Amino acid sequence: MIRTLSGFYDSYRMTEKTLNLRGLKCPLPALRTRKALSQAQPGDIFIVECTDPLTAIDIPNLLNQTGDELEDTRKDNKLLTFRVRKT
Repeated sequence: MIRTLSGFYDSYRMTEKTLNLRGLKCPLPALRTRKALSQAQPGDIFIVECTDPLTAIDIPNLLNQTGDELEDTRKDNKLLTFRVRKT
């Protein structure tokens, strides 16, 4: 017999949020990303959009400190996009 935990998956829903940090200069993108991650639940995903080229260094360093996961990084012209999962 298989029992299901009714409502178990309904009680927690993973969210995906976009952080539009375009135009912000160092250290603001990393600080705002840190704040968003500190308020998130495990499994939440953030799409972090930045135009400051230093975020290519700052965001991965931040995630090394917090232990959260960098799933993907993309660069499109001047836009850097990071996909971050809260662990």
